[in-house]
Amino acid sequence: MVDIFLRTLPFFAIIGLGYWAGRSRFFSEDATAYLTKFVFFFALSAMLFRFAATLPFAEIFNGRLVFGYLLGTVVVYTLATLVAWLRGLEIPTAAVEAQCAAIGNVGFLGLPMLALLFSEAAIGPVMLVLTVDLVVFSSLIVILINGGRDGRLTPATFRLIGLGLLKNPMIVSISAGMLWSALQVPVPTPLNDFLTILGGAATPGALFAIGASLASKSAERVQIAAWLSFCKLVIHPICVAVALIWIIPIETFPATVAIAAAALPVAGNVYMLAAHYGVAPHRASAAILLSTAASILTVPFVIAWVGTT
Repeated sequence: MVDIFLRTLPFFAIIGLGYWAGRSRFFSEDATAYLTKFVFFFALSAMLFRFAATLPFAEIFNGRLVFGYLLGTVVVYTLATLVAWLRGLEIPTAAVEAQCAAIGNVGFLGLPMLALLFSEAAIGPVMLVLTVDLVVFSSLIVILINGGRDGRLTPATFRLIGLGLLKNPMIVSISAGMLWSALQVPVPTPLNDFLTILGGAATPGALFAIGASLASKSAERVQIAAWLSFCKLVIHPICVAVALIWIIPIETFPATVAIAAAALPVAGNVYMLAAHYGVAPHRASAAILLSTAASILTVPFVIAWVGTT
């Protein structure tokens, strides 16, 4: 475990550097927003497209992994929702808590870190996990918030979901890359070099942006944040491990990568959704801050645990 901790430490050190830059105002909130936009729309998208386009389609898509990860995530999502309902929370607030409990920072943290920890062979499983999170659960929270507020679902809600997916650069880049791979079209050398150079900025840029954005997060509602962080960092990887090892067993390597992805801290886009709809943003903010800090220890532990399972 010490070896894994030392290998993950540089990633969290860059997050810490970004946090210092944001906390000290060396990096303003506007600068953080623009850096995040660059990584999201350009660097990370270039990385995703290059990997998806250059990997054989059969190595990317794994239906058993998708269903196993989905099953494990639904279990923890349901658990967090039930606990929220038992506390008397409304559906929109319960949806935000469930999103915190089940959706990790796979794009900005998981993709670059797991690719370097496990080699580029981890990219396929990570992209599938990311796709499930974006397509299924990012859509689900919009449905629950809008349905919970209005008491019904309207065509406008589904139109909003569809447009959100079509405008998400991660979904677009993964889909375009998988289509390129399925058509077995070679990637021209100049294009591959362009994507490699641009995608190379994704890892340091994304990690630094995570840290800088954490500097503006609050630590209110610590007890709730601790519960949601426990769900995300402990219960979620356990549920995914049970699903992929015993219920829908798959090969060891993709199962290990998916379980490691499930152990990642709460995703930053949960706060963006909560703030956009005005539903428990401080709760999401605290969960992101606390889970990211705790993940410095929990992520290496989970990876070491999976390696001995």
